[in-house]
Amino acid sequence: MAFKVIYPVVAAVGIATLGTAAWWYQKQPANRPNDTSSTSTTAQPPPGGAGKPSVEVARVEVMKLVDDAQAVGSLRSRQGVMLRPEISGRITQLNFRDGDRVKAGQLLVQLDDRLPMAQVQQAQAELSIAVANHKRNQDLVAQNFISRRTVDESAAALQVAEAKLALAHATAARLKIIAPFDGMAGIRLVNVGDYLKDGADIVNIEDIEAIFVDYRLPERFQAKVRRGQTAAVELDALPGRKFAAVLQAIDPLIDANGRSVGVRACIDNRRLQLRPGMFARVNTVFGQREDARVIPEEAIVPQAGKQFVIKLLPAPDAQGFVTQRVEVKVGQRMPGKVEIVDGLAVGDTVVIAGQQRVQRDGTVVRVLEMAAKPVAPAASAAATPAKPTANALAPLTGADPCRAGMADAAGPSAKPSRKPA
Repeated sequence: MAFKVIYPVVAAVGIATLGTAAWWYQKQPANRPNDTSSTSTTAQPPPGGAGKPSVEVARVEVMKLVDDAQAVGSLRSRQGVMLRPEISGRITQLNFRDGDRVKAGQLLVQLDDRLPMAQVQQAQAELSIAVANHKRNQDLVAQNFISRRTVDESAAALQVAEAKLALAHATAARLKIIAPFDGMAGIRLVNVGDYLKDGADIVNIEDIEAIFVDYRLPERFQAKVRRGQTAAVELDALPGRKFAAVLQAIDPLIDANGRSVGVRACIDNRRLQLRPGMFARVNTVFGQREDARVIPEEAIVPQAGKQFVIKLLPAPDAQGFVTQRVEVKVGQRMPGKVEIVDGLAVGDTVVIAGQQRVQRDGTVVRVLEMAAKPVAPAASAAATPAKPTANALAPLTGADPCRAGMADAAGPSAKPSRKPA
């Protein structure tokens, strides 16, 4: 039993002895007079920036800022109609060819009108008899040979004859299909000799001297969009070309499904480069500012529903920079950039990286990157829409059909500005 008690005691004493020896050995090199390497390392003064938080900065820049919105839409004719007969009949004449230009009032399709024309001749004969009878009765009543009632009956018969003639002319006119406006004929769907029922498709007429582009914008833009503003239109079918469009109308009704507002713009298409039905990408320009102040979006520090930036000021000893938290008012945003409406001036320096190292105002910091990155030409080009040139290859004579359309829609008092091309 004595041996069992001695073993733990000896082990404990041995462990304590070894721990004391190890501690003494670790402390021994620091006390050696000839060992100066450790002392020189700990006694070396820190570098000039040691102990200061490091931050990356950028300056407030001035650039041209365009307030715009992108959307997709479709092209459609300024006027378009599918010609259909009102009554049944057989085609006897086709006075146009596929793709021809047609004028308003031009006879395009003639249906068989022999029966209506015979009715016109019959009505004309009846009208002649009614006119002669009424004139004769007027002469007789002046001589008191007949009563006034007979004259009234002859006058009524004359009116009936005139109505029959007008009805016959209207029936015959419905067999003539004319062009309702100037435009281009499409591809006909009928031939001479075809028997058409009322409502059958014959050919479409499209007025494409001015092309409408219909698209929709989110409802937040409904306060910015106005008639007369410009938009740049790009088409996948014509890569590399841009067309200028003038906003013609804004739908007063907001779509409840997509919460968007409908917009219609007009493109001058007298060169006939565009066709209805094309897919379009529209960039609507609401305005532009030449001296907008912008900073990298990384500099914005949101806090409690407000936007802050950390601004750098020269230190009192002119040996560095100190921080100051400034509340700013943010304007338009773009990829990588954000506009500052209020709170900063041009040339101010703000922190774009390392804000978490700055705990309070007046902190002395070490700047890693002082010069702001220049605005890349690609970013500037993306912010500013390219100047539309595709529809300005050569001067065009006559008034712009889009501008003329706006003048015509202004009301009866507006002076018409459309001239024949």
